[in-house]
Amino acid sequence: MTRIDATFERLKSEGKKAFVSYMMAGDPDEATALSVMRGLPAAGVDIIELGLPFTDPMADGSTIQLAGQRALENGMTLEKTLDMVRAFRSDDDTTPIVLMGYYNPIYNRGVDQFLIDAKEAGIDGLIVVDLPPEEDEELCIPAQNAGLNFIRLATPTTDDQRLPKVLQNTSGFVYYVSITGITGAAAAQAADVAPEVARIKAQTDLPVIVGFGIRTPDVAEEIAGVADGCVVGSAIVAELASGKSGDEVLSFVKTLADGAHSA
Repeated sequence: MTRIDATFERLKSEGKKAFVSYMMAGDPDEATALSVMRGLPAAGVDIIELGLPFTDPMADGSTIQLAGQRALENGMTLEKTLDMVRAFRSDDDTTPIVLMGYYNPIYNRGVDQFLIDAKEAGIDGLIVVDLPPEEDEELCIPAQNAGLNFIRLATPTTDDQRLPKVLQNTSGFVYYVSITGITGAAAAQAADVAPEVARIKAQTDLPVIVGFGIRTPDVAEEIAGVADGCVVGSAIVAELASGKSGDEVLSFVKTLADGAHSA
């Protein structure tokens, strides 16, 4: 059982939905990013989704693209991202961390070495958005064998014929993308999300977490109310980009977590 599995079991026993927060490693700088990351659990975050900076983040909107550019310009690398996780783990051995990014940096490091390093650093799961199920032998299955969850995205365009393929080697949870498009592009609507979550849950026992388009506590509550939890990314990254202090950002995160947990 991974930390992700244990977290969902705990939340289920407490009758609570999950709140997942996204942040970009190294944005706006290494020290601030680590300080914010360390404060996320106390702000109510159940699972941390940590972005791995990459030069061509095709699934991300401008907010997260710019965060990745800032991190790269500040010298953030895959190794420094893993060091950030190691530093976090020196104080927190329970909060799950999901590394979200693209395959190129992992491929460049070598899959076998990456998986050894990620596991040692304290990563619990991976979301690699540019590896489809047809490429599961490339990273998904080796990651599962190494004890890491491999979390797949389902979208509004994932039809009933495609869905079983998406789910077949997924573990940890299913990430449902609430809108068609890139991160931060539009607002999520619970009325649209609810039937899609039900459709996915009819084919898997995994928790279904909804992301994209969630910016306020009210929307977090509405979306978590029709799923097993929600993810907020661009709204948090935008707070950091605006120059707010780490404490101010964490206060904002807490309002979102409180919204999701009240669902």
